[in-house]
Amino acid sequence: MFGAPHLGPEVAVLMLGLHWATPGHAWALLLPLVVGIFAWRGRRAGERALRRSIHPDQWEARMAGNRGGTGWLRWAWGLAGMTFLAIALLGPTRGSTLMPVQRKGIDIVACLDTSRSMLAQDVGETRLSEAKKELRSLMEVLRGDRMALIAFAGDVRQVAPLTRDMQTLSWFMDTLGPRDNRLGGTDLGGAIDAAVELFEERSGAHEAILLVTDGEDLEEQGLAAAERAAEAGIRIYVLGMGTEGGAKVPAAGGGWVQDETGVDVISQLVPATLEAIAETTGGMFLPAHGTVLPLEQLYTRGFSQLEGRQYDQGFEEVPSDRYQWPLLFALFCLGMEMALGGRRRLTRREPSSVAEGGASTNAKSEELAA
Repeated sequence: MFGAPHLGPEVAVLMLGLHWATPGHAWALLLPLVVGIFAWRGRRAGERALRRSIHPDQWEARMAGNRGGTGWLRWAWGLAGMTFLAIALLGPTRGSTLMPVQRKGIDIVACLDTSRSMLAQDVGETRLSEAKKELRSLMEVLRGDRMALIAFAGDVRQVAPLTRDMQTLSWFMDTLGPRDNRLGGTDLGGAIDAAVELFEERSGAHEAILLVTDGEDLEEQGLAAAERAAEAGIRIYVLGMGTEGGAKVPAAGGGWVQDETGVDVISQLVPATLEAIAETTGGMFLPAHGTVLPLEQLYTRGFSQLEGRQYDQGFEEVPSDRYQWPLLFALFCLGMEMALGGRRRLTRREPSSVAEGGASTNAKSEELAA
């Protein structure tokens, strides 16, 4: 209940060598104060009401056997116990221990289309810049997973092997563009085959391919490569860049790319090809245009459903819980509060004194009455 096995992103507050795992529970320190104030006011009100109900001449006789100040002492012990309970709720830790941990994750090979058609401006600034933005958002949600990066156009280039270093992977991705292409066109089949080769086990239980492209399979080998990936049990998830209406493609020297007849080329998203590739492998297709955070959706609905594999076993530094210390103090204080009785045992002489006091009081009452 009070344990705090991981500090994580919480703020650590240093006091007497202790760190607090859950400083957000500091509001609990106000609870003993509030309860103590109400208890103090209630006791004062009860004492005044009792004095009003007992005749002053009978006060000492009625209060015989009561321990003076015991009520306030019990109030103090109870208040201290509640305060220590609140401190325990903050999850104090001190020092740390090395604990063996097992990690699981999946392997994702991202294939990024860098053909010139990805410079069309029907999605965001360009299709390529929007694709990079989506890939960066995916990298932010990966936890313990590995990712590799492949760039392709008419040729296929391995940019980075499987790694958990998302910062370096993002830096490599930022440098990619059509200027690095050795061949024009879009070879979806070559990109898929190269991605499959990067996987170590190829069991399909924890591997997936992410294809980010506008879907113009000019080599017409994408579906055949998807079938080979399906035989290996590897699923392909596709993010379609662009719109079906399409846009003109910027030329390297300015202006627009034109066909043999001198007409400006219109690059369009071809969802049918991409949907067929995803369905063949049991994966999923999502268009980037009109979808909120598409790659995060692919991760939640697709990648995260895969069975992760144990990729290493190491040790992790875990803070040592010290909530037991204030908890023991709390139990001691509450025990003292319960042990203190409101009355003490009377001696043999005290009852007669009380009786004598009561008799004398009655005698005085009779004399006043006479």
